[in-house]
Amino acid sequence: MSRLKYDVIVVGAGPAGLMAAIAARDAGARVGLIEKGNKPGRKLGISGGGRCNVTNAKPLPELMENIPGNARFLHSALTRFSNQDIMAFFEALGIRLKEEDRGRVFPISDQAATVVKAVVDKVYTSGVDVLLDTPVARLLAQNGQMTGVRLARGQTIECAAVIVATGGCSVPKTGSTGDAYPWVQAFGHTIVQPYPTEVPLTSDEPFIVERKLQGLSLRGIDATVWDDKRKKRLTTEHGDMIFTHLGLSGPAALRCSHYVSTAKRKNQDVSLSVTLDLAPEAPRGELEQALASGRKHHPRRSIATHLGERFPERLTDFVLAKADVPANTQLANLSKPQMDCLIATIKACPIHITGTLPLEQATVTGGGVSVKEIDPKTMQSKLVRGLYFSGEVMDVHAHTGGYNITVAFSTGHLAGQSAAMQALELVTTR
Repeated sequence: MSRLKYDVIVVGAGPAGLMAAIAARDAGARVGLIEKGNKPGRKLGISGGGRCNVTNAKPLPELMENIPGNARFLHSALTRFSNQDIMAFFEALGIRLKEEDRGRVFPISDQAATVVKAVVDKVYTSGVDVLLDTPVARLLAQNGQMTGVRLARGQTIECAAVIVATGGCSVPKTGSTGDAYPWVQAFGHTIVQPYPTEVPLTSDEPFIVERKLQGLSLRGIDATVWDDKRKKRLTTEHGDMIFTHLGLSGPAALRCSHYVSTAKRKNQDVSLSVTLDLAPEAPRGELEQALASGRKHHPRRSIATHLGERFPERLTDFVLAKADVPANTQLANLSKPQMDCLIATIKACPIHITGTLPLEQATVTGGGVSVKEIDPKTMQSKLVRGLYFSGEVMDVHAHTGGYNITVAFSTGHLAGQSAAMQALELVTTR
């Protein structure tokens, strides 16, 4: 059996793994990057809708507010290799960047392929050995110290440190299929049961089942998730949304999904709903004044025409049906209870939520290797010396909008530097 030897082996060539390999090589380590697929950077290539949202430019406190999955654990990584450092990294590779709405940062080319090529080229030119079509069977350790990896074809590759960057279970076509969980469980690591986040919500409301609003997009609404029995607000998220044949999608719905999944994990029978503020820019008083003004100046105008000045026709029909107000009701004939019900529906339109789409259809995986067993200052396992983690394989996750990829790059960079330092120290003392 042949043996190859590196200081550091990185398993997984997604965003976290690529960055880890570059950081470890830049720190002076001999690095092998092992990928079970036939090309590196597959997940990076589909990020940001194929445009590659490389990071988010918001200040660190706001950045962390958009990381619902163990943000505090990530503070050291995000400080050591920040979003500003990520932007400087790409600009040094010749990738010109631009900032769009909500702090999202994209390449000026709007092509993920240019980003992938630049990063992969950096990996090769740095001197990292890349082994493609090379599945790993398990990790190897002796006396609490990593010693290498065993490949599926039986070959052993020796090293002093291993960085696991295999991702979670979402978007399995990119190779993220939870391979690493049993590897590290063998060393005593705890795996928080994976669950879907950043995923569309599902509903059994008749208007959803009958597809009456399918394809209707809403701009800049507020979506609030409620635990119905306890009358407890779980979150309020702002953004765009779209009705689908199964429920709700779009940025606002995806941001809500973490809280829906978490509630369902705690109690599968919990009753959840989402209320939509369809006009968050307009206080109730403003809507009341608009109705009063309409009654005064256009008493014969129908309520459908009045609402149609603010909302699309299908949404107007939906709001009127929810409020049980006939569309042809003239403003002069609109009763006070009808006005109150209309405004209540516009400001908090209720939709019953049954859950989310399954994990394989999620953008991001919640759960993974418990962060309680990982040193946040180095990304090294607290159980096995020389075992490091980066990216979505850990129980960390963020909202879409450049936050998850920031986590991947930051933890990858920290793990790469830390693993290289530890491995080189070990080599010099032998």
